[in-house]
Amino acid sequence: MNPADELRTAADKIRTLATAASTDPHGRPTTHWSVRYRPGVHPDAPAERDQPCALIATDGPTEVRLLLGGAIGNRGGSRAAIYPDHGRYAAAMDPAVGLALADWLDQAARHYDAGVQAADDVFRDPAGREAFLTTGPGAPSEQALAVARAINGTAP
Repeated sequence: MNPADELRTAADKIRTLATAASTDPHGRPTTHWSVRYRPGVHPDAPAERDQPCALIATDGPTEVRLLLGGAIGNRGGSRAAIYPDHGRYAAAMDPAVGLALADWLDQAARHYDAGVQAADDVFRDPAGREAFLTTGPGAPSEQALAVARAINGTAP
């Protein structure tokens, strides 16, 4: 398998998993995940790593709880569970994936910085400089920007 095949295989896999995890078994949308903090904890408070929280989908008019069984965490007596499609997707998106995405975004930023420097050196005309930065070598790809914006919570 050559590198291009590896990239396509990974893209197909994550796309399939993400598509499957975009609805629950009842067809309700579950594309955007969030956590529900225990009662009394404000959502903007610092993360509490020693306290359980609920994994929920926030797409629809009502929230869909993704962890099933028990109360928040394991306090309800039965073990918490997650829908199989959501579990497989979550498992595929482990910290190694996040680190690889971070490296990719850093590389895109370095390429863009080099493009900015080149534009500053070559273009004195602001319109030519702007065109170069959006389409020339080093311009960030739409996909890299989409990933960064999703991570940053600024995606439309």
